[in-house]
Order: sequence, then structure tokens, then C-alpha cells
Amino acid sequence: MNTEVIATELLAALDANTTIGTITGRAPSFDVDAAYRVSAEILRRRRARGETPIGRKVGFTNRTIWAEYGVSTPMWAHVYDSTVTYFDEPQGSLAIGHLAQPRIEPEIVLHFKGAPRATEDENELLSSIDWIAHGYEIVQCHFPNWKFMAADTIADFGLHGALVVGPKRPVDGLAEVVRKLRTFTITLAKNGTVEAQGGGSNVLDSPLLVAAHLLNLLQHQQGFDPVQAGELVTTGTLTPALPIRAGETWTTELLGIELPGLRLHLE
Repeated sequence: MNTEVIATELLAALDANTTIGTITGRAPSFDVDAAYRVSAEILRRRRARGETPIGRKVGFTNRTIWAEYGVSTPMWAHVYDSTVTYFDEPQGSLAIGHLAQPRIEPEIVLHFKGAPRATEDENELLSSIDWIAHGYEIVQCHFPNWKFMAADTIADFGLHGALVVGPKRPVDGLAEVVRKLRTFTITLAKNGTVEAQGGGSNVLDSPLLVAAHLLNLLQHQQGFDPVQAGELVTTGTLTPALPIRAGETWTTELLGIELPGLRLHLE
């Protein structure tokens, strides 16, 4: 299977909300490098059909879920104007009927006011960020029963389905952001019942270090631009990713950081 064939098959599955056999199951030599070539081709085609990339998602940053998914390192993909929804208030609704086997992931979203330099210095990274937000990424999977190899997930849009970005909080108005992003905790509830807990330390020790990982990775990849001013980066699930259905209402409560919880009704 070549890059163009795989991209065509995955875009068809995306548009029809269907599942397909894993790529690695049919082409055992399909690896991470090949998967990112598919990702680059999908980016080209989505741009051609009118979708604009506005940032990146970084997935598998939560080490506590690596065993569940059989992975051992993060991956990334683009997010688009067609897949991102902004809430001015800490509540709203989202339609999910077009998504395949959706799951919910509470996350921290970073927005870059300037093109960041690749560094692991959290304070330096923060100086390139103008706002942060709490949000939900709704991930989806076009392989049956969420069974795959790491390369499959990269090609499959990084498992990205939709991103809800809650109220933006300017970094300049927050104190001790570096420390709080490492230490805050979060509770995730469905219809009022707590389903999971987590925190900033779950995602590579801090959402800022997730961004650092992405910037370093992009330095060594061909075919992709570095993160630019105006892009957002969503940094991975703070809790286990949980299956969702239309009709449910999911809420979060964050402690230790000045970000509001987010109430999301699924339609």
C-alpha cells in the first residue's frame, strides 16, 4: 500500500464514519515514518478541500494509558478550523454523530503568540504563549474496537475528531503558571457521577513539556512546518479517555489552577 492509497482510504472512512482494517495488519512494514508521510498527504488534501490547519494535537502523552493502547511514545497531528469549537463560557454542546467510536479527553490547550524555539525550558516556552485554556478533545478511531499499532494512529488523523476549547485565560493574568501546570488536579464526571481523575503531571510531567516534545520532534521531521505564531497545541488527556454517547453531559473540576471546569452536553 502506498501513501496516496492509504490517505484516500482514511479520508473516505472519515467522511463516511466507518471503520477499516488496520494498515499495519495488511502491511506489516508500515511504520511511524510511513505514517507521518500519510499524515502529510492528508494535510495537503484537507487543505485542498478547504480546511485550514490552526494547530496541533499531541496524543499519547499520558503515560498511565500507554499499556492500554500498546504504545510507548507520544504522536501528533493537525487540528483544523473545521474540527475546533471555541466556548466563551464554561459550558456548551457538541454534535458527535459524525465521529467513529468517540472518546472524551480533558486537556490543556496552549496558544502561541510567537513562534516558539525548541527548548525544554518551561519558562521560555511560556514566554511564547499568550493564553491557555481547559478543553476537551474528542478522539475517534477508524479501526474496530480501538485496536491498532502506533503507526496506525498517526495515519488515522492522530485519532483527532474534534476539539472544544473553553474560556481563554491570558497568561499575563495568572501567577506561577509553570508550577500550577505541573501540579493541578482534575476530576471528570458523566451525568454527575465521577468517572476519572488526573492532573497536569500525567502529561509528560507538564503540558508545557508536551509542547517541548512536539517542538523537538518537528525539528527532525520532513514535510511539516514548525509551530507558528497563532497556532494552538492541545497537550493530551489528563485522565483516561472514556467512551461517550449522544445525550450525555460531561463536566470537569480543576483544582490548583485558575481555569474553570467545563460542562459539555453531547448531541
